[in-house]
This record gives sequence, structure tokens and C-alpha cells, in this order.
Amino acid sequence: QVQLVESGGGLVQAGGSLRLSCVASGLTLRRNTMAWFRQAPGKEREYVAVSRNGGATRYTDSVKGRFTISRNNAANTVVLEMNNLIPEDTAVYYCAAGERIIITTMTRADFYDYWGQGTQVTVSS
Repeated sequence: QVQLVESGGGLVQAGGSLRLSCVASGLTLRRNTMAWFRQAPGKEREYVAVSRNGGATRYTDSVKGRFTISRNNAANTVVLEMNNLIPEDTAVYYCAAGERIIITTMTRADFYDYWGQGTQVTVSS
């Protein structure tokens, strides 16, 4: 059974930093594209960052230069480092995994097979 467990969310002031972790079990991380999505109240789930199994990464424009996604395949862990946080980053953040993701689908939530339960990130102004 596949499980993705996120941790590291919390309340932080604008300009602060948080480090989100996602530990995967029941799957082989190196075979999967891993991503972080977020969903704010009243808004659709949006992709934040993607780490493809070949090593390439991609970020949504609003977080470029502030967030960094990294993966440790041996430890089955994906990390999202978030710096210079702003109130607009407030959302529930989800870790996602997909084995059959291609370039044209890697930002699409509906193409990912597995999801974590989410972790709340709140940025105060």
C-alpha cells in the first residue's frame, strides 16, 4: 500500500522559511515524478514544484527563486524548501507521486496517482 506522509507545515511570518518533507512508502521513488501542490481556501489545487525522475525540476512562476524541491531516492523522501514566504503562499500543501507523468502532464493534479494528507502552511503579514 502506497503512503505519502507530509510534515513541516506551520505558522510563519512573512519573510520567513519552512521546510516541508514527504516520506513515501510502498513505491520506488526513483520511478516516480514527485510534486508539491497547494490548495488555498476557495481556490483550485495548483502545482507548486515538480521533480521528475530524471532529475529535472519545474516551478510555478510565483515561487521561482524562493522555493526549492529536492529528492533523496535512497531515503524515499522529497523536500520543499520555502524561503521568503508571503501571505499568498498560505495553503494546504500536498505531496504527490506519479509513475507515468510526462512533460505535458506534470503540472496536472489529475495525472498523479498518489497523494499525501496535506500539511497546512500559514504565512502571516
